[in-house]
Amino acid sequence: MKARLGFLNAVDPGVTEQEIFRLALQHAVTELGALGGLVHFSGPMSALRLVSAAGLPPSGTRVWEIVPQEGATAPARAVRGGGPVWVPAESSTGVFSGTGTAAVPVFGGDHAVGALTVLTGDHGEPTEEQWGFLRAVTAWIEERMGQAPPPARPRPPNWSGTRVREALEEIQVGSWEWGIRSGDMYWDEASMALCGVDPADFVPRIETFMKAVHPDDLPWTLAAVERAIRDRTLYQAEFRICRPDGTTRWTLARAKVVLDDQGEPLSMVGGWWGIEESYSAREALARALRHMSDGFLALDENWRVVFANLEAERTLGSFEEELLGRVLWELPRVRQVRGLEDRCRSAVAAAVPAGFDIRVPGTGRRYHLRLVPVREGTICYFADVTDIRRREAEREAAERAAAERAARITELTAALALATTSRDVAEAVARRVMQPFGAVGLIMQGIEGDRAYTVGAVGYPREFLDRLDGVPLREATPIWDSLLLGAPVFLSSAEEYAEHYPRHADWPREAGKQSWAFLPLTVAGRVLGSCTISFDHPRRLTGEERALLIAISGLVAQALDRARLYDSVHTRAQELQRGLLPRELPELPACTVAARYLPAGHDMEVGGDWYDVIPLSSDQVALVIGDVMGHGLSEAATMGRLRTAVHTLADLELPPDEIMSRLNDIVGGLGEDSYATCLYAIYDPTTLHCSFVRAGHPQLVVVHPDGSVHIPEQAPDPPLGAAEPPFETVQLALPEGSLLVLYTDGLVESARRDFDEGLSCLTGLLRTAPAGGLDEVCDALVGGLLPVDQQDIDDDATLLVVRVRGLPTDRIASWELPEDPRAAGEARLHVREQLAQWQLDELTMSTELLASELVGNVVRHAKGPIRLRLLRSADLVCEVSDGSLTTPRIRRAMDTDEGGRGLQLVAALSRRWGTRYTSTGKCIWTEQALPADSPDPATAADLM
Repeated sequence: MKARLGFLNAVDPGVTEQEIFRLALQHAVTELGALGGLVHFSGPMSALRLVSAAGLPPSGTRVWEIVPQEGATAPARAVRGGGPVWVPAESSTGVFSGTGTAAVPVFGGDHAVGALTVLTGDHGEPTEEQWGFLRAVTAWIEERMGQAPPPARPRPPNWSGTRVREALEEIQVGSWEWGIRSGDMYWDEASMALCGVDPADFVPRIETFMKAVHPDDLPWTLAAVERAIRDRTLYQAEFRICRPDGTTRWTLARAKVVLDDQGEPLSMVGGWWGIEESYSAREALARALRHMSDGFLALDENWRVVFANLEAERTLGSFEEELLGRVLWELPRVRQVRGLEDRCRSAVAAAVPAGFDIRVPGTGRRYHLRLVPVREGTICYFADVTDIRRREAEREAAERAAAERAARITELTAALALATTSRDVAEAVARRVMQPFGAVGLIMQGIEGDRAYTVGAVGYPREFLDRLDGVPLREATPIWDSLLLGAPVFLSSAEEYAEHYPRHADWPREAGKQSWAFLPLTVAGRVLGSCTISFDHPRRLTGEERALLIAISGLVAQALDRARLYDSVHTRAQELQRGLLPRELPELPACTVAARYLPAGHDMEVGGDWYDVIPLSSDQVALVIGDVMGHGLSEAATMGRLRTAVHTLADLELPPDEIMSRLNDIVGGLGEDSYATCLYAIYDPTTLHCSFVRAGHPQLVVVHPDGSVHIPEQAPDPPLGAAEPPFETVQLALPEGSLLVLYTDGLVESARRDFDEGLSCLTGLLRTAPAGGLDEVCDALVGGLLPVDQQDIDDDATLLVVRVRGLPTDRIASWELPEDPRAAGEARLHVREQLAQWQLDELTMSTELLASELVGNVVRHAKGPIRLRLLRSADLVCEVSDGSLTTPRIRRAMDTDEGGRGLQLVAALSRRWGTRYTSTGKCIWTEQALPADSPDPATAADLM
């Protein structure tokens, strides 16, 4: 069999179709030891026409010349089913009775157009090997039919004037009528004479016409018939007639389609005549041109088609008969190409050859058109360059992709160079790597002990990442394998993942991924972590892509190594910064407080911004905010010193201006380059007054309950370290519920905005601040002054917002006392009465002793005027004021001393006590805890 197929393949290309059929049948019949073979092709009226036979006598082939395509014969079934058919000898009927038949379809394009049939006699069904041989033979037929040159169809002669009269005299024109529906076809005597048919043998059927047409010319002849019927147009065709004496004769046939009353084709009436003109020279040239692989059109000076080869017919979707004489621009396919006429006319007008590419809409094909002006008109060549241009485009796309990848590597390198934190590295990889590779997921992990932790991730659910972080590092996972081997692990599908890691086979589904690249991140043999790039569809990365990812992993590992060092130092700096700031803000009767601290964006040095809220005696509160200029450990140390100093000085309850003077001395003693700004304020809820001092610090902003915003006017003092005391103290009277806003310059001032513009923005935000809690106010101010996309700030920013409250008047009791020994008794009386009113009888005895001792000390050691005040707040406060600046001090009394034990008694009876100085003298105060079951005065008043 191989030898026979080799012989067939050795046949020169270009042999005629009849020779192709003859060779195929000879070898098929010989190989299978069959009686004979047949080749049928589709024709009109749902029939298969015999086009070639081998091994059978003429009398035996007559009954097989026309085979109904809908019949039960082997060739008909093979064409209908598109596959091999075997009909055993005992099952055969009709023309195939008594012989087995094996038929294999012959395809033209995507459907069967004919069949090769072998008559096996009473042999059994062909073996599998023989079936394979028959299929190989039909494949050879299909291939060689595409290469076979059909006989040239002559160009119609000029049928005008004298030539017509001469022709009519020399030829006999026959006429015929064909009933399209019945299949009957009637010829006149001239037609029978033209075909050499004896009128006694004439069968008036369409099959007689089909038998008369040369087999090589039958396909286009029948196609012209079908087009005329379908389009209701004039039928015209040139073909050869096979006469009974074995000669052939060229004929030209024309006919008209006759319609019934409903407009449907009923019959066709026409004529035909012989054309004896010699075409040998033109046929030789036509054969060469018609079988060119490129399309070829000859156009006259009016752009009419005078010649078209087979490739032109195929491309333009029309047969030569439809093309000849037509203006090029009128052809349907040409009309689809917008602007083609203008381009062609412009090219030909230059009188030099020209070429350009065109696209045919709806086909996806691209052609290169070449126009050559000649004396008689224009020669047009066109070749399908779709694949060529596609390959060129693919090559250009590959080059662009390589250039883009190189550019992205450059961009990634630059982005990684700017990345400071591990999260910055992960974000840089996500922006620069995922899109070029078409990835949808990224996980970057670092290693800590025997576990991995997620540094950054894109495209994964939070639950999956939490689960991934909980897996021990040495458990069998692709990440561990890549780290253990020090080489990437590539998995191209979920099935491959499950095959290698069955314990975690559900992970692809949970993560929504289908393929992965697991890249270890190592530097100098040290394993830092891993980078996982994933896709949402199965994908096998090419060698080039894998090499690129490996190169990228090296860059990422180096960037991650630098970022981890930064993260470590930055974390320590932040911890130091947070440690120097209040861990939590106190809850005070006098006010509600909220604060925000935002460190500089990419600075690992600690800043010098700080704030504090310090409870004082009698429900007073000290508010302080400051900014040590610069960043670094020395500035942090200065901030710590100032904060400690403020706490110490605040415990002494010194006035704000004196505290600021002491702080100025501290900063001035640190060196000439040490400076700090500070604002110190004291709020008294009993008077609703606030006094403050500021040294080079931004203004305090006050928001009244009605929403109005006020900035107290004050001439600024220089910063600490450059100031010269005394400092100016400002007194403010605040309505109940007012807001005090303290801040550092980093909140309002930046490279994009000067201080005045920032302060104006701050006051505008305060006017529209939310009416909720202070946290909402802080968030609104930070969000407005430092939007999320601009929080990469150059300086630290600190914000302290305080809502003040007043102590109700019914919780304050005050009395003037005489400057003589009677004062102590009156003090005890006032205490007894007031505590009875406040229902604090449990504290009456201890409070009487405290008031009596403090008033007695004033009478003995100080001077008037004497004033007693009781405050009921979170504690019970007892105050005794006088006009002396002497400070009482506890001393150890000897056993023989008659005095010196009063302040010891005061310390024993009170939870806390102290002295503060006023503008007229001093005040000694004590605090006692209220009983747990003591009623609130407001509630008691409601009950009464």
